[in-house]
Amino acid sequence: MLNTALSRLLNLEDNLEVVGTAEDGEKALEEIQRLKPDVAILDIEMPKLTGLKVAEAIRNQHLQVKLIILTTFAQKAYFEQAVRNQVEGYLLKDSPSDELIQAINSVMEGKTIYDPELVVNVVSTSENPLTERENEVLQVASDGISTKEISQQLFLLEGTVRNYFSAIFSKLGVHNRFEAVELAKKNKWIS
Repeated sequence: MLNTALSRLLNLEDNLEVVGTAEDGEKALEEIQRLKPDVAILDIEMPKLTGLKVAEAIRNQHLQVKLIILTTFAQKAYFEQAVRNQVEGYLLKDSPSDELIQAINSVMEGKTIYDPELVVNVVSTSENPLTERENEVLQVASDGISTKEISQQLFLLEGTVRNYFSAIFSKLGVHNRFEAVELAKKNKWIS
């Protein structure tokens, strides 16, 4: 039922065309091999072969298809396995349909799209991924001072501070200093 509804929804988009569907993982892999779609949307829990096993087989066979996992499972182990299998997208089924359509288009443009809530959950249950210097930059930033003031306090160039922030945002899956500081404080990486 979900398969049919999703297919109908995607076919309403002018730039998208559903070329095939499958009721289980084995059939999905066969259809992907046969039809060679640009993008394949997989669930984690599928009969016969899980979406993660399908993703692994696709990568092992070097098939040129972009993969999006659409699932109800926001579990760290599943997400990490999906990342290891180089999926381009990992979204939760409770995401609005327009987010899925946007994600498909973004993946086609070469971007990687992971559900932000999932990334934050995975990062927050992990060890601190930041280097000592990145932690130091974030600690100083927690005082709410400007990039210029951070650079002066740490004896760094402003561009270097901006580069540290870029790395921090990427590693933590956040969009700004405020989110980075909040996540780091929550996990007690900074005080």
